[in-house]
Amino acid sequence: MTLAILLSGQGGQHPAMFDITAEHPATQDVFAAARPLLDGADPRDLARAGGDTLNANRTGQILCCVAALSAWRALAEAMPDRSIVAGYSIGDLAAWGVAGRLDTADVLALAARRAEAMDAASGAGFGLAGIRGLSLATLEDLAARHGCHLAIRNAADSGVVGGPRAALVALCREATGAGAQRAVVLPVHTPSHTPLLDAATAAFRDALAAVPPRRPPPRMPRLVSGLDGSTVFRDAEGRDKLALQISRTIDWAACLEACREYGADRVLELGPGHALATMARAALPAARVHAVEEFRSLDGVADWLARP
Repeated sequence: MTLAILLSGQGGQHPAMFDITAEHPATQDVFAAARPLLDGADPRDLARAGGDTLNANRTGQILCCVAALSAWRALAEAMPDRSIVAGYSIGDLAAWGVAGRLDTADVLALAARRAEAMDAASGAGFGLAGIRGLSLATLEDLAARHGCHLAIRNAADSGVVGGPRAALVALCREATGAGAQRAVVLPVHTPSHTPLLDAATAAFRDALAAVPPRRPPPRMPRLVSGLDGSTVFRDAEGRDKLALQISRTIDWAACLEACREYGADRVLELGPGHALATMARAALPAARVHAVEEFRSLDGVADWLARP
């Protein structure tokens, strides 16, 4: 078996996001490492409380990394010998932790620094919109006409656009008129993965440079860059892409293609949410695909991974 491990971006946070991992012994140091970054709050308590805090940029990025790393820790012993890991947006940073290239404390501290840099660079009045049902070439042209930028390539007919929120509203209206199946402004207030965040890339590159390289232990998953789907071999080049993806279009479709080319016949999204599992079912139709949150227990996930 070859397993593709997918790490979610922001947007799927919810009050029950840690229910399956909250009490597992292997996850306790992940939750503890996050507390100083959350003003002393336990991430499990923050999640259960719900509300707007879950979608705040800094808190959301930290929580997404906690979700990925805690699920990885809880399931590490059940993982197969051959695996590949890719992360979507902030999930790209968490993937460095899963691949053993950064330790837990560094991943979480960098998540906080990444969010701070993005907030400082973006200003007010910006956001993202999700469009499905138009070709990427059409979507890119549409974005340019409205003073926006293509932020994410999800599939041949699905993408995310970033720019001023008023322009995104007009863009969605035009996209719907052009035949888009879905065109909505997302509940996000940062124009992630667009040149509007060039300053954030520079700041995050400096933050990454302050963290020393770490040699991954044996049997760790192959790491794929969330920017372009290429395998990360050299630490410096991989880190540069990790910084660049803040302000450049990310190609998630290429990441899924890399998983397919590696021979992934099973896919597991570590969460929160199941959006990546949904995309993977379309991109890897021959693979068996699940999100951790689709199971009732970690034992259920481990049993699924153990099946021939």
